[in-house]
Formats: sequence, structure tokens, C-alpha cells
Amino acid sequence: MEEAIRKADVLIEALPYIKKFHKKAIVIKYGGSIMSDTKIRNGVLEDIVFLNFMGLRPILVHGGGPNISDRIRASGKKTEFVEGMRVTDEETLKVVEEELQVLNDMIVREIGEMGGRAVGLNGKNDNLIEAEKKTKIDIGLVGNIKGINTELLNAELHKDKIVVVLPMGKGRDRKAYNVNADEAAASIAASLPAEKFVLMTNVKGIMRNAEDKNSFISTLHIKEVSGLIESKVIQQGMIPKVNACISAISGGVKKTHIIDARTPHGLLLEIFTDKGIGTEIVK
Repeated sequence: MEEAIRKADVLIEALPYIKKFHKKAIVIKYGGSIMSDTKIRNGVLEDIVFLNFMGLRPILVHGGGPNISDRIRASGKKTEFVEGMRVTDEETLKVVEEELQVLNDMIVREIGEMGGRAVGLNGKNDNLIEAEKKTKIDIGLVGNIKGINTELLNAELHKDKIVVVLPMGKGRDRKAYNVNADEAAASIAASLPAEKFVLMTNVKGIMRNAEDKNSFISTLHIKEVSGLIESKVIQQGMIPKVNACISAISGGVKKTHIIDARTPHGLLLEIFTDKGIGTEIVK
């Protein structure tokens, strides 16, 4: 009986959030570095299906970096990165799209097996993600995001489908471009604007001291970010994730979150409980 009451208490705690976020868009970025772990992936997708059945409108933007790197390495070609972006010639771009499409199809299929309805969208099609070639440094067919086709996204969301976005873009020059998945997710969140933007990664969130588990930062205001970057509290791969959150907030997203995808049902805990489990970045 006590266990049943505890479960009921959890549902009651979630009720205000369920009402608040009903029919609201939530953009989730799921990193490619944790895509290959079947148990973690199934847990994340299960949470997303639950969100959808609770009346929220999730959009999942996925990466695929490790799969792409493995494929390029197997071909004997060297993988190069400049400022965190993959140097992309036409041959590499073909591999990028093929590997991302495999992952996109897999996610849509697995959501369907869980009883959810999903639609996969390739960012370069139907003007979903408009991009232009990066000009600051020439790293090939890599693009900055210039616009998002929100009509297409909203049309699918209003059908109560989970939208799964493959992060590629297309320019007015009709060329396809490799785009950063964090940037794509943040741009989509800002363009709607979404109620929430959640970055799922393989770390708990932001720590003031990586060696001290008690130094976890649960809430961070954007005015604090530059100081934390300068003091190297926020560094390396966390910098583009935090910048993506700031970009989403600047575009009108109310709250952004960085959470550990390895935490069972972490997505539900972050959205439907008072304390959450990750770092929330707010205005």
C-alpha cells in the first residue's frame, strides 16, 4: 500500500507541470555519443513517448558523430575537426547524411514499437533548415543556420506526432550543408519558440569542480556564463552546449536544461518534478 501511495504522490506532483506544458513544444537534443547504448536510448525514447501521450509536443534532434567518424575511419580517410566542426567535403557529406539517416530511421521505428507515432524529417528537405556556408573559416560544406520552416514542424506537431529531425541544412545556392546538431536544436527551439529546450548528454550537468560532486550547479543565469567560461568551470564540449542554451533563451525559450541521459527517466524527472536532476539555464 505504501508503494502505491508513493506512486500516486509522484503523479500528483507532476500534475501542475502536465497542465502547464499541455500542447506546448519541447525540443530535445540527444547526443550521438550516447546513441549507440541501446538501454539508454530506449529509456530516453520511452520518456519521449510518455511526454507525447501526456499531451506535450516533443521534437527530437539527434546527432551521430561517433557513427560518422567510425564509418570514415573504416574507409581509411582521416577525420579532421576545426573549432569542433567536422571538415566536410562532398564525400564526407554523403557519409554524414547516410549515417544520420540510418539513426533517424531507427529512432522513428523504435518509437513506433513503443506505441508512439513519429515522423522523421531531414533538415535539408522542404526548407526545414536553411543554411549558408560558414565563411569565417573554410571547412568545406559546413553551414551556419539562417532559418527554420516552423510551418512544417507545427503541421506535424498538430497531428500529435513526435518529430525526429536529422540535422542537415540547405542553402539558397541549393547545396546541402552539414550543420551542428546543438545549433540546429537551439534554432528550432527559438523559432517556435518552444516551452523548453533540453540537451541530453553523458554528464550530470555543470559542476564548479569536476572532482567535487557537491559542486553541482542546479540553476545558472545566463549573465553568469561568461565568468564561468573564463574561469574554466565551463570548458571544452560543454561550451557549445551552454551557448546553444543561451541562443534558445535569446530566441524566446523560457527554460533550458542540460541533463544526463544515463539517469533512468531523467527527462521526466527534469520536466515533471520540483527539483529536477540537471542544470537549468535561465534568463
